[in-house]
Amino acid sequence: MTIATLAEPPSKVRGRWVQPSILPGFRLAMGWTLTYLGLLVVLPLTALILRPWELGASGVWETLTEPRVLSALRLSFGVAALAALANVPLGLLVAWTLTRYEFPGRRVIDAFVDLPFALPTAVAGIALTAIYAPTGLLGEPLARLGIKTAYSPLGIFIALVFIGLPFVVRTVQPVLQDLDVEVEEAAQTLGATNLQRFRMVVLPALLPSLISGFSLAFARAVGEYGSVIFIAGNMPLKSEIAPLLIVIKLEQYDYAGAAAVGLAMLTISFGALLAVNALQVFLARRGRA
Repeated sequence: MTIATLAEPPSKVRGRWVQPSILPGFRLAMGWTLTYLGLLVVLPLTALILRPWELGASGVWETLTEPRVLSALRLSFGVAALAALANVPLGLLVAWTLTRYEFPGRRVIDAFVDLPFALPTAVAGIALTAIYAPTGLLGEPLARLGIKTAYSPLGIFIALVFIGLPFVVRTVQPVLQDLDVEVEEAAQTLGATNLQRFRMVVLPALLPSLISGFSLAFARAVGEYGSVIFIAGNMPLKSEIAPLLIVIKLEQYDYAGAAAVGLAMLTISFGALLAVNALQVFLARRGRA
């Protein structure tokens, strides 16, 4: 092997692709990775993509343009996006409090953040319904003010905020812990106000993690089922979510129709993921400029 060959990137040595690491076991690890992804990700998604076309293109279009389906898709994605957006400042506030301040009970509050991860979704739904029902602890005074929470889109929003908050907190918290406080102190020494210090020093460093937390909370909210069906009311064209509509179609043995709704959710979710990734790439390039 010549010196010129050694100077070439590993992927171009002798015109073939080689292992880009000196660590052994690459072929075995890559084989298991591809097998895992193929069986648990690619194969089910392929079945989901192919199954709706049993109805034909016109049948898929008729299924997806039904008013009930369109209403469920709008509700699921719209409320999921709103809940994820609401979780961004809420999660940032919680992460900031847990990271920057020492106070009695901080570890207890930090543990409570993970509660939606461990709590079964059905239990969360029952608990939220009991609290926000018209006769519940919070639902009754809100009902007196004319605000209907349970059995309405607002109840869905509350449930999705509940299950999505930990994703933002746990995504932002490590970045806050690693953020150099001396940089903020230097900005303050140079005359920056607290708002300027946060906007010009802290926020740019947190922005990628905030976007990641938003995307995780949004992805979880779109597919959430157990904590929503109890508090939603499940009224067609009003408070019926798309995952519930899929279950209803399966119970009616309309497997192709259920797959069509699932395909629509997959397409919209994939488009949202591409948009989030494009935004992250744009911000990364802007930060290097």
